Amino acid sequence: MTGKPLLEVENLKVRFHLRTGTVEAVRGLSFTLGRERLGIVGESGSGKSQTGRAILGLTPPPGEVRADRLVFDGTDLLTAPRRTLRALRGGRMTMVMQDPKFSLNPVMTIGEQIVEAYRAHRKAGRAEARDKAFAMLEAVKMRNPARVFSLYPHEVSGGMGQRAMIAMMLVTDPDLLIADEPTSALDVTVQMEVLRILDELVGARGMGLIFISHDLKLVSSFCDRVLVMYAGRVVEEMSAGALARARHPYTQGLMRCLPTLAADVRPLPTLLRDPTWAG
Repeated sequence: MTGKPLLEVENLKVRFHLRTGTVEAVRGLSFTLGRERLGIVGESGSGKSQTGRAILGLTPPPGEVRADRLVFDGTDLLTAPRRTLRALRGGRMTMVMQDPKFSLNPVMTIGEQIVEAYRAHRKAGRAEARDKAFAMLEAVKMRNPARVFSLYPHEVSGGMGQRAMIAMMLVTDPDLLIADEPTSALDVTVQMEVLRILDELVGARGMGLIFISHDLKLVSSFCDRVLVMYAGRVVEEMSAGALARARHPYTQGLMRCLPTLAADVRPLPTLLRDPTWAG
């Protein structure tokens, strides 16, 4: 990372107090983000999504978020008033969730939802908001923006729904985008198209991107830096291009578990865990 950090996270902890005990979802996570593409990888349950939600203040009860420092572009996210946080969330900081089927409102058209997102954070009339929505649908490579504008979520494919979500999250011209496995429900060709769109938009707008994924090969080719999470904490940090030369046994184990067409590996590799990894 070069230049002034856009996001500073120091000793972030996310806990859920349940009747059966306390679950430590994120344990002492620290990193900084500039206007770059930062990948966060790890298996399911490692704390990736909870990290993104905690940054945006979306941790549901009975969750508890603590940190020594959680600052976005000079604003302390832990002490800022609710009005300030509402203005930042969706305006300057946005998040694309995993599956558009569960993120888009089923009783509103795609266009209405993008217009609503824009007007919630910008003092704009409906005509201006519609023009902005059309422009964003074009930016995410929708072939017929006018038609897609009037469709309901159940009338579009998974790839179109994901691009609509990206359009909605970027319509306010945010400085930080958190993408939580935005390609996990898509086939390979649509994955590449969505990544190209994100790459172009991030590059053109100079945003910071946190790309959450379990696909190590995808992250190694798309991101600038990578954090590898295990049991709520970072076990390794490196440049994305060095992921194949990872030194931590957990990262090496994840890489070995990736399928390959070049060889018939039998038996399938398994990840042998060491209790010390969890700290």
